[in-house]
Amino acid sequence: MHVEFCTCPYNNSAEHTRSSIFMRSSTKTSKAEKRPRGRPRNYEPEAALRQAAEAFWKTGYSGTSLDDISAATGMNRPSLRAAFGDKHEIYVKALSEYWELKFATMRKALGSGGTLPETLMKVYDAALSIYFSNDDQVLGCFVVGTAVTEAPGDPEIRSIAAKGFQSLDADFEARFKLARAAGELKPDADPKALALLASATMHSIAIRARTGSPRNDLRKVAQKAVSVICG
Repeated sequence: MHVEFCTCPYNNSAEHTRSSIFMRSSTKTSKAEKRPRGRPRNYEPEAALRQAAEAFWKTGYSGTSLDDISAATGMNRPSLRAAFGDKHEIYVKALSEYWELKFATMRKALGSGGTLPETLMKVYDAALSIYFSNDDQVLGCFVVGTAVTEAPGDPEIRSIAAKGFQSLDADFEARFKLARAAGELKPDADPKALALLASATMHSIAIRARTGSPRNDLRKVAQKAVSVICG
């Protein structure tokens, strides 16, 4: 994936991400539209998908039932199936939505200007704002926390997760190439290898966040990683 960092049109701020992780501008059903039978009166697809995603995020794919999703969204089973499909289809939609949000947040940080160390810290701060977005329970990364365990036995989930990780690597690599061209890195620096280290740091932070490491401690981990990567 080629990224032009100087023209990133994303408007997702880290603070906005923290307060509303899957929130999008919702479009209410107009009076002229015919509502499918059984659908709740105030049904909004974006909000319902966000609520379903939060259910998966807390207990994982296998640990989340349709009844759990129904309770989270306020929609009965027929309504859920009519709107999103079965449990697997709901999860895949939520997973894809999460990647879109993470890509937008990360690319905004990568294209924000500043030195390479400053830019990388903006990326990690943006990631932490996602991982710590739930005030009741720190959930870490949706992909790491839910998709990784399902990937070995589910080709579709494995493919979506793998392509997402590859895109993150490519975005980091593009920024390191710019840094090398600008003289911020040594001429013999390997952007691809540095990108893998930067991505690995992000994944490690996500895992540690879900297992209870404090946010400030994880930010220090990121700072140490940045000093090594940029050194």
